[in-house]
Amino acid sequence: MSVVINTNYAATVASNNLAASNASLQRSLNRLSSGSKIVNPSDDAGGLAVSMKLSAAARRQGAVETNIGNSVSFLQTQDGALKVAAKVLDRMSELKTLYADPTKSTSDLANYDSEFTELQTQLTDISGETFNSVALFGTSDLSVKVTEDAATSVAIKGRELDGTTAGVGALTDTGVSSLGDIDLSDITDAIKNVATFRAENGAEQSHLGFAAELLSVNKANLEAASSRITDVDVASESTQLARWNILVQSGTAMLSQANQSAQSALRLIG
Repeated sequence: MSVVINTNYAATVASNNLAASNASLQRSLNRLSSGSKIVNPSDDAGGLAVSMKLSAAARRQGAVETNIGNSVSFLQTQDGALKVAAKVLDRMSELKTLYADPTKSTSDLANYDSEFTELQTQLTDISGETFNSVALFGTSDLSVKVTEDAATSVAIKGRELDGTTAGVGALTDTGVSSLGDIDLSDITDAIKNVATFRAENGAEQSHLGFAAELLSVNKANLEAASSRITDVDVASESTQLARWNILVQSGTAMLSQANQSAQSALRLIG
């Protein structure tokens, strides 16, 4: 092998190897300190793009879950109002039965009518209840999106509590001011209508509950999928860190040796 002064090939190779080992060491340090496998986009450009989409979808899943929770609260509030309405109707049916007693005097009947008109006002007030400024009762349906891509929705049926055919409107009509103006069947029909409303309300709560459970599972799976792409495996990376750390130390020592090898030429000249 030729002995030369101007070119130290061994030192050049050792320097290149040291630079590569040092770059890998720094990359391992960055990954372990950040906890992320992708510190720079160049680490895994394709994986970064996929991870961003998965993370965004997971965040949307969480937002949809919140919306569903609000819709369940709406239905729970609505059911609470219907429960009170049912109690009012129960009392009305009791009053109607007492009103039919032939032994009651005119003043007795007037007292029953007085309570009846107060209960009518209560039913009207219940019909106007709201949840966060949204009417609890009406003819309009509410559409609740239950997937992060808004492709699937659950309808909350509009329930017209003061309706005359499917609500309690037959009892709260302005032309009804006395128990004598209604039949017992009007009250029992209203009770059936409220019972139907509560049953439908419960079915919708059940539907939304299962939709929220599915969202929770999907969100966890999306986060796990994103984690497999971006999160660093500490055990594996710490092993690589030890490897690169040893190579950097070894490369530094070998570069020092390579730099000294050219001094043999001086001894030949001397």
